Amino acid sequence: MPIVREPLDPKTSQWHFLAFYLRFLREQAGLSLTQCGRILNVARSTVSNMEAGRLRPHEGHLAKLDERYGTGELLRVMLWYARMAHDPDWFGQFSAYEQEARSIKTYHGLAVPHPLQTEEYTRSLVSAGSPKGIEDELRERAERKAAILDRGDPPDLWVLLGEGVLAQEVGGVAVMAGQLRYLLELADEHRVILRIVPFSAGGTLGVDGSLQIIRLEARDVAYVGAQCGGRLIESPPEVREVADIFDRIGANALPESDSRQMIKRYLERYT
Repeated sequence: MPIVREPLDPKTSQWHFLAFYLRFLREQAGLSLTQCGRILNVARSTVSNMEAGRLRPHEGHLAKLDERYGTGELLRVMLWYARMAHDPDWFGQFSAYEQEARSIKTYHGLAVPHPLQTEEYTRSLVSAGSPKGIEDELRERAERKAAILDRGDPPDLWVLLGEGVLAQEVGGVAVMAGQLRYLLELADEHRVILRIVPFSAGGTLGVDGSLQIIRLEARDVAYVGAQCGGRLIESPPEVREVADIFDRIGANALPESDSRQMIKRYLERYT
């Protein structure tokens, strides 16, 4: 006997509302998951995941369903509102996108981004925040890192670091020395394209905070950082704006070879 799952609570978020309504329309039309999958040219499980909120649909999916259900552009408008609204589950979705990424472009001005952190560097950062739940936080971060770097088809990593990342002494000189050696190792193994934005670049758009662009199979998403959280961006025009900011910051970055030399000079300070 098939398992009958309860629909999502549509009051939780705009994404849950969209997923709830997709299931409602399908059942009103008398379609099975398999039949709906044929309309979208996807597997039955994909439809199920969309309706469970585990997978987010894109415009192409909803254009086909708007046509099938005679809803004009309603579903695509709902998608727009979902992308623009605050999502309490955004971080879980962000982590899922990291695991699916074809490429990740990221800029950080004051700290090494998590996939490139040593365990000691991560521990120093986490300990500075709160003494509670440190081990759980470290485990979660290690799992996120492994899901990016250790999978069979790791994404291309394009990383811009402000020189302040090298100068900010996180965890003491020994921790920083280990961290900078690790950055050089990743760069030398061509696991990351790493460039430094020097202090001499002056004011850049990077002073507004960290950012990340994640390239998925069918589209791009972005993330902008802030104190006590950040924002996941799924609207294509906004994602393009973040990508433009990344490119403008990169225009002020040193070439890869010069960036390695700068990292080595800072490494000498810590050893």
